[in-house]
Amino acid sequence: MHPHLQQSREEVHSSFDGIMCGCFAASALCIWRCFTIGKLDHQINEEIRDKELRVIGDNGEQLGIMSSAQALALAEEKELDLVKIAPQATPPVCKIMDYGKFRFEQLKREKEARKNQRVVEIKEIRMSPGIDTNDLNTKIKNAMKFLKDGNRVKVTVRFRGREMAHTSLGEVLLKKFGEDCAEVATVEKGAKLEGRNMSMFLSPKSTK
Repeated sequence: MHPHLQQSREEVHSSFDGIMCGCFAASALCIWRCFTIGKLDHQINEEIRDKELRVIGDNGEQLGIMSSAQALALAEEKELDLVKIAPQATPPVCKIMDYGKFRFEQLKREKEARKNQRVVEIKEIRMSPGIDTNDLNTKIKNAMKFLKDGNRVKVTVRFRGREMAHTSLGEVLLKKFGEDCAEVATVEKGAKLEGRNMSMFLSPKSTK
């Protein structure tokens, strides 16, 4: 290949690599920015364009009122971010901080809070109006276990065929069930007939 042609091709290839690297870097920055900002409610850095801001330093010191350009320059000097923390204030309040660290700690706190939250489930116990004593006692024990775990319990009596003529038996059965669980539960909703089912709800007793 002619030397000049080879050199020309190398120059084009080099320029192309430079363009690709530049595009990739810009894309990476865009992805980081979009992901970070898109997930949050805060305006940060160049997004903040208010004429005046009340600025708090990274150590909590009051830096006074200044333009957004001045505030951003201060943040850049410290290699930190300018974050709008009180947009409704007059003027809006911004803080200079390490936004990545702030967000990491915030997400960590939110994760801990979710982990500590109890999810209250509704467990259902089903019976027939002619249930025998042993089965009834087993179901009462199960219900009490659910209640001690902090869950609500729906107790349902299902009527079949001619049993619908004796729904009062279901009401008596549910009343007894609630009384037997009274040590750990309160009747949240009394017995109610809906179609062929009669149900009541039990809630765990408050530990206060």
